[in-house]
Amino acid sequence: MQKEGRIVILGTGIMLGAHITPVAKSHLQAADVVFAAVTDGITEQWLQTMHAEVRSFAPLYELGKSRHETYQQMIDLMLTEVRAGKFVVGAFYGHPGVFAYAPHKVIELARLEGYEAQMLAGISAADCLHADLGIDPGRVGCQYYEASQFMFYQRVVDPSAYLVLWQITLAGDRSIARFDTGAAELQLLVELLSGHYPAEHQVVIYEAASMPFEQPRMEWIALGDLPAARLTLKSTLVLPPSRSLQKNSQMLARLQALQER
Repeated sequence: MQKEGRIVILGTGIMLGAHITPVAKSHLQAADVVFAAVTDGITEQWLQTMHAEVRSFAPLYELGKSRHETYQQMIDLMLTEVRAGKFVVGAFYGHPGVFAYAPHKVIELARLEGYEAQMLAGISAADCLHADLGIDPGRVGCQYYEASQFMFYQRVVDPSAYLVLWQITLAGDRSIARFDTGAAELQLLVELLSGHYPAEHQVVIYEAASMPFEQPRMEWIALGDLPAARLTLKSTLVLPPSRSLQKNSQMLARLQALQER
């Protein structure tokens, strides 16, 4: 039996006011309570024009505090209101299901407890990246990795495809309690990539525009200069291919044989 409370997790998109979908906006306006995980006070004020009770998650973030603790607090706050029988909306910056633990977890837990729970897609930084940089992932392929995870685990890199490393300013952070790392960690990342890309390989530091009057940041630098680059929490590192696609001659021959039957 479906319980009375319910939750919708939605994305506000990247650019203020321009990326939210009509259905997401309708849920914002109909909710009993709205929780906001956005990147600035202006966006929170904009949400307040659509709903009188917007509760910000921003005070939960503290330097030195584990982000896992913060995420659990976010989940608990939303579930408390759902269990009270309310229609809860969680408004998350960008796409709520991309690089976001709490939205997925709160939906999982709400459903396990018998509540209606739904996620609505939003425009993500990845969508903006493909548009701004003119990258078609269907042309040569595109690999997405979170920068620290890429460093912590043995990942397979295809240098004939684009490589996108998210949360580059946190690269190498093992504490899950910092808002940036440093040049030493970035140098280790450069060394890790050096087997596939030369130091002079041109890469892009990308930041999507979040306000209508802003322009996206698309700064080209040599990979070897990354440790000295200016990075923010919005920065993403994009590495174009360093070599051409290599034909799979054996597979092509087998496919040709099938066609000739």
